[in-house]
Amino acid sequence: MPLDAILTPSELPALAKRDLRDTACVVFDILRATSTFVTALHHGAAAIIPVAEIPEALAVKKTKPDVLLGGEREGVRIRGAQPGGIDFDFGNSPREYTREKVAGRTIVSTTTNGTRALRACAGAKAVLAGSFLNLSVTAEFIRSQRFENILLVCAGTHDSAALEDVLAAGVMCEALSNDPDTLSDAAQTAFHAFIGVRDDLALAIFHSRNARRVAAIPELQADVAYCLQRDVYPFVAVMDKDGRIRKV
Repeated sequence: MPLDAILTPSELPALAKRDLRDTACVVFDILRATSTFVTALHHGAAAIIPVAEIPEALAVKKTKPDVLLGGEREGVRIRGAQPGGIDFDFGNSPREYTREKVAGRTIVSTTTNGTRALRACAGAKAVLAGSFLNLSVTAEFIRSQRFENILLVCAGTHDSAALEDVLAAGVMCEALSNDPDTLSDAAQTAFHAFIGVRDDLALAIFHSRNARRVAAIPELQADVAYCLQRDVYPFVAVMDKDGRIRKV
């Protein structure tokens, strides 16, 4: 089972020219989009619809008034002063998405990188929202489905790599393969990055740029530790062909 990886979001546009019909894509936006989506699904959300831009989210809201709006720009909730003119229901903190607020509801989300990465993988045989929160069960699902190819997609930050996403991809490489020959050079980069900090993984991520940025916002400080929890939610988050992420 060959494993490849995209380590920076600058590589995402090339996916439009790549044949992904036999590929399962696992998208990591650890801090915080994919962690947030997994949390929302755990708390009973019916589905998450990831979209790239704010106007797309507002267009869905116009046709489906019952959906909730979530997402961020520069790490914080989208407010009416930004394009669109209305306050979103949620930001991008997983701790906002409580059962009382999201059970049975569909959430349309737009974030700086994570939702764009998910949409870029839309042509794949399967698209999974990956996080530390459900990493082991996601790996088991991939093994059970015997996909021909696996692509680990690191959402990154703006146009740059994000350490936490690369390290999560490295953990997934270890979970899926004991044979270095099955890993592309990019996947080996992620794997060896993880091996180098295996004993201090959380500490390494706490020193990452995104973790420091999130922790600098008082009301979001707890998000980093939350997103680094391992295997607390035993389900897979799959984006269907209709563009909705659901719990499987």
